[in-house]
Amino acid sequence: MTKRCIPDHIFPSSDEDAAYARDAISTPQTEHPAYRLAFQDLDFLTREDLRAVRFQLELLKPKLLLDEAKIGSTFVMYGSARIPEPKLADAMVDAVAGPQKHIAERLRAKAKYYDEARKLASLASTTPPDSDGQRQFVVCSGGGPSIMEAANRGAADVGSESIALNIVLPHEQAPNQYVTPSLSFQFHYFALRKMHFLIRARAVAVFPGGFGTFDEMFELLCLVQTGKVKPLPILLFGKEFWTRVVNFQALAEEGTISPDDLKILRFVETADEAWEMVEDYYDEPVGWKCEPTLLEVE
Repeated sequence: MTKRCIPDHIFPSSDEDAAYARDAISTPQTEHPAYRLAFQDLDFLTREDLRAVRFQLELLKPKLLLDEAKIGSTFVMYGSARIPEPKLADAMVDAVAGPQKHIAERLRAKAKYYDEARKLASLASTTPPDSDGQRQFVVCSGGGPSIMEAANRGAADVGSESIALNIVLPHEQAPNQYVTPSLSFQFHYFALRKMHFLIRARAVAVFPGGFGTFDEMFELLCLVQTGKVKPLPILLFGKEFWTRVVNFQALAEEGTISPDDLKILRFVETADEAWEMVEDYYDEPVGWKCEPTLLEVE
């Protein structure tokens, strides 16, 4: 049989059709929005009726790009956008007066966690790919400043790529400078963003934070508690902070959670301690189920 060149497809690609549409002869009909190709019509795509389609697109785009980048698993880091880098902490305190000074001093006291997040990200980012070339424990943050910046920065410190899941907010928010551009994503829906945080997560570090950090942390705790997500290392940095702002033990004593639910998380203070816990967790065939005492509250 004579060798023949058989095409992969016979229809024009979407890009080709889009180019044809752009070059269409200008008439009243072709200039009307109704004539636009549906996937090029932003007015159509942003209609209320298309919300379900936008959900699908926002779920699918990061998934495809992360699959193509061979991201097998992630180490997710949550935390405040307000905690300063240590070298800037003193300047922040000096810049304010009155009641705000006390708040600035409290934030300065937590500046050490910037360095711990940075170091933990560096440790996680040294994990080699698996036998299939899938990258493991790739650092993933919310892409913003402070603790999120420290996470991406730590990966950059050791020459590794890292992920950022940013979100459109009323005030300006841009990815921090240490995020890998090809792994920097922007979301419209909080729900889809939180889903992508956890789809590949195999360890999560939670640093002191506010409403956003609480939202992300408690959703994860609830998913593990209810069995919707398999157990994984959940590491809360700063026992003094967390036991002051959340009385986990009281929830158990009030009967609103089970005492066993307190075993879902651990408190840590340093990056070395956290990374050792993650390594130990995955060295055990059933993880922390071998270690029942995970939460100690005086």
